[in-house]
Amino acid sequence: MTSIMNIAPLSWTALESLTDYQIDLVNGLTNAQSRLRLFGHAETDVRVTLYRDNHAWCPYCQKIWLWLEEKQIPYRIEKITMFCYGEKESWYKRKVPSGMLPAIELDGKLITESDDILIALEKAFGVLNRGMLDSQVMPIRKLERLLFRAWCEWLCRPMTSPQQEQRHRKQFIEVMQKVEEVLGSTSSPYFLDEFGTADVIFTPYVERMNASLYYYKGYSLREENPRMSAWFDAMESRPTYRGTQSDFHTHAHDLPPQMGGCWENGEPQMLINKQKVDHGSWFELPDVTYPEPETSRAEALQRVLKHRGNIIRVNPADDQMFDEALRCALTNMMSGLNPDQVCVPPTDADIALRYLRDRISVPRDMSIYAAKRLREALEKTAALAGDRQPEAIPFRHRRDQDPRNFQE
Repeated sequence: MTSIMNIAPLSWTALESLTDYQIDLVNGLTNAQSRLRLFGHAETDVRVTLYRDNHAWCPYCQKIWLWLEEKQIPYRIEKITMFCYGEKESWYKRKVPSGMLPAIELDGKLITESDDILIALEKAFGVLNRGMLDSQVMPIRKLERLLFRAWCEWLCRPMTSPQQEQRHRKQFIEVMQKVEEVLGSTSSPYFLDEFGTADVIFTPYVERMNASLYYYKGYSLREENPRMSAWFDAMESRPTYRGTQSDFHTHAHDLPPQMGGCWENGEPQMLINKQKVDHGSWFELPDVTYPEPETSRAEALQRVLKHRGNIIRVNPADDQMFDEALRCALTNMMSGLNPDQVCVPPTDADIALRYLRDRISVPRDMSIYAAKRLREALEKTAALAGDRQPEAIPFRHRRDQDPRNFQE
């Protein structure tokens, strides 16, 4: 029988030597950390400034972000705090008194409302396959709003009876069948003959539906609807979408304060799904299907190294103890948690490590697979110290996620 060797945590210097992960934020793949995107153009070619949320979570911001990335329009990014996460910057409220996000400046003109922004961008730079006002796109936009309303009715109303729950479930599924029919009406996996505006319009909320209905209702949008599943697969073949894509954990816990509440139905499958999202295994979730990049661990490590000072400072645990515990988790992650060789964290590290596990934000902090690897390492390392959980994630706000702690 092989004995397990308890190894010491690597130093920060030793951990730094294990990752050479680098990305080109200006001309490389879509990434939430970017402040300027040129796509090979000169900076003098920039005509657009996008004001989007610091958290890289806002669904309407994602829509504009994805469109600009697909069209490869040179643009600058200014990041603003959504009220859910902290105080909105005063300079932005002077510029946009409503505080509304997203906004753009196009040739010096300020435009708000995501649909108006897309129409203005189309006039300036041309359409993405078909435009917002195209006769084939308009019915799909209306269908997206119909699905949105059915989702809200099911997710955001406290359950008063099993009959009400079944009625809302049935209503959502009926609208979803209409979506399936539209997706099946062309030979492509997209809404029309090729990727375009119709897909950009649908992206933000079906991504959030996929996560929230799995977590709160025990319903897997991707597994129950084959054409929607094929659509997600096609979207995930696009580096633009991968760069904006979030994960189930981030959406499940960031949606309630934004939506005015999300309500569990307490059914057996829902409880199973909730356990997976909150405690793992994150690799068993139907949230992503493209192969895991070889760089996922290196990316996760690089992102923690960059922000380790703030990560340690905001954790409620003792700084010295958590420093060691975090290095233990990273040591285990980079060694692949070899069952014969493990770094055991200090006593009381379980709560501290799980506090961080619950506050990884995708794609703000890192990509979806990097987050899975880091959550897994934090949970498995925490389990070596105990089974205690931190305080529940806030339901009415996410001020525990104040983006000032994660600015570039």
